[in-house]
Amino acid sequence: MRAALISDLHGNEAALRAVLADAERRGVDRIYCLGDVCTLGPRPREVLALVREHCHGWILGNHDEFLLHPEVLATYTEAPVIVQSVAWCAERMTEGDLEFIKTFKAEQRIDLGEGATLQLFHGTPTSHMVNLLATTPPGELDAMLAGRTATVLAGGHTHVAMVRQHKGMLVVNPGSLGAPFREFVGGRTPELMPFAEYAIVESRAGGLVDATLCRVAVDPRQVHKALQGSDHPLLPALLTQYG
Repeated sequence: MRAALISDLHGNEAALRAVLADAERRGVDRIYCLGDVCTLGPRPREVLALVREHCHGWILGNHDEFLLHPEVLATYTEAPVIVQSVAWCAERMTEGDLEFIKTFKAEQRIDLGEGATLQLFHGTPTSHMVNLLATTPPGELDAMLAGRTATVLAGGHTHVAMVRQHKGMLVVNPGSLGAPFREFVGGRTPELMPFAEYAIVESRAGGLVDATLCRVAVDPRQVHKALQGSDHPLLPALLTQYG
């Protein structure tokens, strides 16, 4: 199986459409979403609808939970622009949208075929707010994985793409489709990169697996079109990023 992994879409419809087209061109069989679908970007409902149409599995990210349980946001950040942006998105969600988000899972295990397995989560298998990094010490990583094993373990959340090997397993972060960071920020203001990121995991005979990090160009005109006439709280930052 050739599976695409997308994460941290954050309401960026132009980026999602670019990735969907690229994944089709590469012959992807299935697409799995690792969470943070709607908030922070200008087209939350359109992105949610595309994810529902094209993905075969959905993981609950912290920003997805903020829409279901707004009180959780305060445990993550009190930054006014983020709080306002989440509220802006929440105001546009329908009851049907929220019912769909309620179906998102904390983690999911996928059979890739050829004896290979894929374990999906958002931050870690036990938390959608914990940062799993290339620099996370092995002992800490063991604690984060909480006994999970698979040929490939995949999560997002950090907005920084990564592939690392841990005790024979591949640990993959597809980066951010909607808001890729130039470097891990740890609460600081990020510098975004003007493209979309995702990953492809492919099983081969003998249980072998290839993991590929992908970058796709995003047409800034499409982002500007989505922002026209918007009162989105992040409008100045988004216009600057896609200038």
